[in-house]
Amino acid sequence: MTGVSRTLTPAEAWTALRAGNERFVRGEMEHPSQGVDHRAELSVAQHPFAVIFGCSDSRVAAEIIFDQGLGDVFVVRVAGNVVGTEILGSLGYALEYLATPLFVVLGHEGCGAVQAALAKRRAGAITHGPLAELIDAVSPALDDVDPHESTAAQMRQAVEANVRHTVRRLADTPAGRDALARDRIQVVGAIYELATGRVRLLAE
Repeated sequence: MTGVSRTLTPAEAWTALRAGNERFVRGEMEHPSQGVDHRAELSVAQHPFAVIFGCSDSRVAAEIIFDQGLGDVFVVRVAGNVVGTEILGSLGYALEYLATPLFVVLGHEGCGAVQAALAKRRAGAITHGPLAELIDAVSPALDDVDPHESTAAQMRQAVEANVRHTVRRLADTPAGRDALARDRIQVVGAIYELATGRVRLLAE
């Protein structure tokens, strides 16, 4: 079984991802694009219809939660879905060489990196080394989180704020600005709900 057509608009690409996520939520996955013939086709070239930039969390595997297969989505993952040089290079490759129409920044409930950044803000929790650098990369996204809200409410706000911050950063790169200006791509933010399995699109 093969996946969706690669000649999609951004809206059509999101519709295909949403349909796959609905199958996942219902437990009716099709596991597309995994046949022997399809693997042979992919040995020549790849033409993913969407880029998904998400967290490394083991519970948020993009190909599974969107019910996609080999060659369908170009996935980049790093803890906290924070943007660094290597991440920009990977996403830039997809933009320049794969002509992918849709970029999805995928956050999720209970993100450990976001939780650690919030804890550092609240109590000055001390972390050293590369982990501290990761937490510091999340922190600028949390400036508008209301410290008077409950811990749970702050966490919800922080996860969404982190996704929106990353969307803005990607859209503000020179390549991103150029592609958006020419209507080549759309960059959207979304949140994965751990218990339900549903992906919720954030308002722009």
